Amino acid sequence: MPNAETLNRYLPWALLIAALGPLGTAYTAQFGFGYDPCVLCLYQRIPYGVIIVLAIAALFLKSADARRWIALAAGLTFLTGAGIAFYHVGVEQLWWTSAAPCGASGAAVTSTEDFLAALQKKPEKSCGDIDWTLFGISMATYNVAVSFAFAVASLWAWRRMDEAGTSK
Repeated sequence: MPNAETLNRYLPWALLIAALGPLGTAYTAQFGFGYDPCVLCLYQRIPYGVIIVLAIAALFLKSADARRWIALAAGLTFLTGAGIAFYHVGVEQLWWTSAAPCGASGAAVTSTEDFLAALQKKPEKSCGDIDWTLFGISMATYNVAVSFAFAVASLWAWRRMDEAGTSK
């Protein structure tokens, strides 16, 4: 079991890997394999971007106390990401209807010109459509598990670093 000093040393790099892995997968699916993301797919990427910012901040902040708070912020950010992904899974499984503008542009068509312009635009992808699965599990479902696991790991690291800080 790693001690607080080891956690403090490797926290920035672990956070970078934890964020870049899922983001790299999402961008590979989008640009490498042509899977268009829906609005909720894009929302799921935001917490990973926040984690990258936190990891970069942790690289520059050498204080164990600052890195401990970054671990807490990362854990809460990963939990937020798991929540967004879980919401998306609910939309995919038809447990509820999305509040996000999934598959609808929301633009009012008030004239023939608006209608013709809308016909020329590529329609937004519906958040309920599942383009890809592995063993019958969607990317959003995998993201729930991955984000939750990273949240647990970050909060565990925060707690471990906090215990070391209070025992001094």
